[in-house]
Parts: sequence; C-alpha cells; structure tokens
Amino acid sequence: MTKDIYHEAVKNALIKDGWIITADLYPLEYEDVELYADLAVEKFISETQKQRKIIIEIKSFISL
Repeated sequence: MTKDIYHEAVKNALIKDGWIITADLYPLEYEDVELYADLAVEKFISETQKQRKIIIEIKSFISL
C-alpha cells in the first residue's frame, strides 16, 4: 500500500508527543471487506483515564 505524503510526519509527531506506535498498518474487517488504517497508537494519559488507544487514517488532498 502507498503511504500518504504526510505519513512519516504524523507518525513522528505522535512519537514526540509520547504516543507508542503499535501498528504501522492496522487491519480492520467490516462484514466481508478487509480495510487498513494507517496507524494504531496508544498512550498512558493519567491514573484516572488509564491508557488511550486510537486508530488513525492519514489523508492529504494535494493533487499531484
């Protein structure tokens, strides 16, 4: 799969902010379709909120 032009910049910004990259292509299944999100990340926020996990899809709308 081709990565978006901003993929590495977004990934590096998340790492600098303390997020841990758990997948650099995250598979998702919906009914009979297999999809892929760009990143899966997690971060320990605080004692009350525990750990946050998010899936990120990166898109730019630059015409080439």
